[in-house]
Amino acid sequence: MTISSSLSAGVAGLNANATRLASISDNIANSSTFGYKRASTDFTSMVITSSRNAGSYSAGGVRATTTRLIEERGDLVGTGNALDIAIAGRGMLPVIQDVSLGNATSDTALFMTRTGSFRTDAEGVLKTDSGLVLMGWPADADGSIPSLPRDTMTGLVPIVINTNQTAGDPTTAITLGVNLPATQTVAGSSATPQPLAVEYFGNLGTSESLQVTFTPIVPAVGSSNQWTMQVRDSASANALIGEYTLTFDASRGAGGTLASVTVVSGGVYNAADGTLDLTVAGGPMSLGVGRLGDPNGLTQLSDNFAPVSITKNGSPVGNLTNVEVDEKGFVNATYDTGFTRRLYQIPLVDVPNPNGLLSMSNQTYQVSPESGSFFLWDAGSGPTGSVQGYSREGSKTDVAAELTALIQTQRAYSSNAKVIQTVDEMLQETTNIKR
Repeated sequence: MTISSSLSAGVAGLNANATRLASISDNIANSSTFGYKRASTDFTSMVITSSRNAGSYSAGGVRATTTRLIEERGDLVGTGNALDIAIAGRGMLPVIQDVSLGNATSDTALFMTRTGSFRTDAEGVLKTDSGLVLMGWPADADGSIPSLPRDTMTGLVPIVINTNQTAGDPTTAITLGVNLPATQTVAGSSATPQPLAVEYFGNLGTSESLQVTFTPIVPAVGSSNQWTMQVRDSASANALIGEYTLTFDASRGAGGTLASVTVVSGGVYNAADGTLDLTVAGGPMSLGVGRLGDPNGLTQLSDNFAPVSITKNGSPVGNLTNVEVDEKGFVNATYDTGFTRRLYQIPLVDVPNPNGLLSMSNQTYQVSPESGSFFLWDAGSGPTGSVQGYSREGSKTDVAAELTALIQTQRAYSSNAKVIQTVDEMLQETTNIKR
């Protein structure tokens, strides 16, 4: 009887609008929740009578389907915490639950989130107040990231920042800018050696020095424009690690610049970049003396010995002062000596169908058959966006739109309730026919 189908359709309408009301209430409740993705409830009709010009019609009702719109991106909100992280573009941050710490990777479930306010706990583990632990690839000692699988969690580790850690940066390159007195290579000069001490930092952060001595080569007549340069290393008991003969140009166009560098002992001279390949106690070191004809390296002019500029890399042991995440997902630590070290790289997780992910609590998601398998990208490569520190992703709830939908849902619910009331009255009339 078609009147009973009207009752079923009214009940289905109540259920569908109740479902829509639940999603609206969830959206409004999370209007200030960072990283929240709004739920959308759509209605689809159910048809029982599909023939045209039928003598009677049976109502099929309505069915509600709810989808979490994970693909939508909220606005980025600036914060004052360097480890508040969001993503500008596609992709998600890999996280695990803190209860999984210490478990083998194969026994740990990977979660994903779009944003998080991460801070170190008592053990230095970087996690949110809700217990989401940030995962990343650890960097090697030289700051490089090893090649690791991109379709599994293998290689991902919890990011740990020890706030009381110290680190040193060994010196690997020194550049000398020194002027040698041209009058010293003239026949009859006193041939006074010119000493120069250059500090560098060893592998253990200790202060060492290169003792560089420039000795003029004095000819019997005229001017030789040549010097003998000896380099000794304090970390090797002042052992001689390099000796070179420097010849300077005396022409009008390039006067005073290097004309040639002859190796007596030690590492080779690279004419392309103007460096000497030395080996100190801690390993190889590049000593820049300038390219041939370059006025910015060693020069021989006038009658003064003048160290014009000495530049070097490296630093002594320093204390950790700050940790930040750059747009490529690299976690960089800065020390009070000015030294910066790369600690981790945070990859971005992506799946073919983000809306197919399973929605979990705390704005986290997991892969499902509908989402497809995940892949770990370098931030900014492939389809993924960039990582933004000092930022959180805002909620995707539009409160004004949700309040409008709330009024519509209330009216639709009341209308369906009126249908049920009317059907009840009509059935009562049918029952009264027998009386």
